[in-house]
Amino acid sequence: MQTHKPKELHLADLSQLNTSVNDETWIEVIQHMDAIYSDLVHSQVELENKNAELEETRLFIESILSAMHNILVVTNTEGQILRVNLALEKLTGKTSSELQQQPLSVLFATSASSVKQSHHLAEKIRAGTLLDCEIDILSTQNKAVPMAVTSKAHYDHTGRLLGAVLTGRPLGEIRLAYLKLKEAHEKLKTTQQQLIQSEKMASLGRLIAGVAHELNNPISFVFGNMYALQRYEKRLQQYLESIHQNISVEKREQIRAELKIDSMLSDIPSLLEGSLEGAERVKTIVQELRRFATPGHDDNTPVDLIKLLNNALHWVSHSSKIKPTITTNMPDKLTITTNEGYVHQILINLAQNAMDAIENEQHPAIEVSVITDDDTVQITIRDNGTGISDEHMLSIFDPFFTTKPVGKGTGLGLYISYGLATEQCNGSLTAENHHEGGALFTLRLPNV
Repeated sequence: MQTHKPKELHLADLSQLNTSVNDETWIEVIQHMDAIYSDLVHSQVELENKNAELEETRLFIESILSAMHNILVVTNTEGQILRVNLALEKLTGKTSSELQQQPLSVLFATSASSVKQSHHLAEKIRAGTLLDCEIDILSTQNKAVPMAVTSKAHYDHTGRLLGAVLTGRPLGEIRLAYLKLKEAHEKLKTTQQQLIQSEKMASLGRLIAGVAHELNNPISFVFGNMYALQRYEKRLQQYLESIHQNISVEKREQIRAELKIDSMLSDIPSLLEGSLEGAERVKTIVQELRRFATPGHDDNTPVDLIKLLNNALHWVSHSSKIKPTITTNMPDKLTITTNEGYVHQILINLAQNAMDAIENEQHPAIEVSVITDDDTVQITIRDNGTGISDEHMLSIFDPFFTTKPVGKGTGLGLYISYGLATEQCNGSLTAENHHEGGALFTLRLPNV
């Protein structure tokens, strides 16, 4: 009996141990199943969220495709239609499902040019290259509608070519937009010419005093000569009448001496020459005024730039109350091929701007120089004024920008000069402050 007791205790313990192990294993299995179920639930939630996002994206893309006015076609590499948007459905009268797997050529007209463009388009789709072309698409009324079509290759996430995406717009809309753009451009050009003309009139107003002085001298000279010739005409008439009365030679010579006919005859050529010179000067001034005041449409012609520059400086200085010291460093003559009216306008504006800048200086001075090289002629005009502030430097060529008092400046002189230099004369116009003080404007023109 004593030998069997220990064995019975051992079996009981083993049974209890097995029961304990089975319970733990079952618990572990249940826990593992809970974990798996939790993961499944989490994955299901994520999947539903992704599906919702995909559906939102699909609806968003659908709304974009439906709202597009331009047509859109998606094809595979063989040129078969995979999808079209609502704009193409309305144009052709066929739905996207009806056109699926159809060759792209079913959309195009059967004209020779459209067939040729269709074959060319198919080649570009297979090659995966970009193409812009014009092609006719058949509408619901079986009419050919010219379209500007762009084909762009379509790839998957691995870079494999899937086909192409074609977008198109009726050429009628493009042509209408072009016509509107052209009309706006013409209006802009007209407005620019009006601005140029307005600035010329403003400049002419400032120069009118100098012009009046220029005209007064030759006109006064002509008037004086005409009065002298009028007196001479009376004496000649008196002398000729006495000759016609058959008087003696002695009496004729006496009258000739009393009327100073010999002195008068020697004086008449110089009076006529002076009068002609004054008339020519008036004619030249009037021609310059007309060329300056009338918008220039002349082609480029050979122009003596030095003469033109001296003329601009002369006019501006004569119309100003101040008399600055003008220093020049330029050749006696320099001929270039350019638009004389435009260049004259620029030089007048730059000279006037320099004159305005030194109006309050105690010793006003202007320096002008002309430098040439093989390609460019450079004209610089520097004043000894206060210069251009940093805040104004970027706006110096802006329209209607001016630092002058109201009524003295239009704010168009430098703006128009910049436009004429860059757009009409193929040159440039820059502004900076000179290191010794004052502003420095540089006009560059082609040396041709």
